[in-house]
Amino acid sequence: MTQTVSLDAYRSMVRIRAFEEKLDELFRRGALPGFVHLYIGEEAVAVGVCSALRKTDKITSTHRGHGHLIAKGADIDGMMAELLGKATGTCRGRGGSMHTVDFSLGIIGTNGIVGGGIPIATGAAWGDAYLGNDSISVAFFGDGASNQGVLLESLNLAAVWKAPVIFVCENNLYSEWTRHDQLTAGRIHERGLPLGVPGVEVDGNDVRAVHAAMSAAADRARRGEGPTLIEARTYRWSGHNLGEEAFAGAYRPTEEQEYWRERDPIPAFARVLTTEGSATSAELDRIEQEERAGVDAALRFAQESPDPDPADAFDGLFAERKEERR
Repeated sequence: MTQTVSLDAYRSMVRIRAFEEKLDELFRRGALPGFVHLYIGEEAVAVGVCSALRKTDKITSTHRGHGHLIAKGADIDGMMAELLGKATGTCRGRGGSMHTVDFSLGIIGTNGIVGGGIPIATGAAWGDAYLGNDSISVAFFGDGASNQGVLLESLNLAAVWKAPVIFVCENNLYSEWTRHDQLTAGRIHERGLPLGVPGVEVDGNDVRAVHAAMSAAADRARRGEGPTLIEARTYRWSGHNLGEEAFAGAYRPTEEQEYWRERDPIPAFARVLTTEGSATSAELDRIEQEERAGVDAALRFAQESPDPDPADAFDGLFAERKEERR
């Protein structure tokens, strides 16, 4: 990472954290509709991956996708409006938290179906290769999705086609409310080895380590050498979804949560930047103030935006039939 990329990465991580903390606040006030799955604690994965991508590269995301979208450059005004169901939202208030797209940025969808983005990214990568583009696709998914059959199917086809797709597993140690080692045998990043797909395990709380692994995988894919499976070990600070305490109970040890909070990727990266002289503490404080102000402005934009017109409910739902020529 260059100094410029490093500071941009720090800003992006702070933006994600500020955005997610605002959603937490809104949900607890009863001001946010629907289910919300926060990304707090995992920011280094999204930013490390997306900082190694081009605008024309594509990503598919998950139910916990806000961080991926922000890291890929999504406008937080539109995202906040989308989460509040407003007409000015990224998808006009129709997609919500788990079904957001922005094709102009290569964001081809968050997905409420576990593992649902994996085959979409694989197909997108095949399409780019067929068209002769040098774009690549990234499929974000969690350790729970690693046990879906579609991962093996996609790894197999990607290996056969040498498709330029990177599979990024965010192993945050829990599949909903069950610890991953109670559900997942072996090491996730090794699952593609029998198919000839290299696997890499990386510290998902180290943004530079993630960036380096992603850069190497992206270069390999652009050279026509096929897919890579990256397993980023990380941890989500919040529950599987906000409000889960009403029914899930206490399933994560307090000591475990404290250990991972001490490994917070944002202050850890701040210490690296100040130690090496890439930024001063004052500069990093200013970045945080700017990003939190930006999130506050995004909320005001969303709150002042109009609700969707019910008369438009079916717009874009069905293809319009062209009149047959006689």
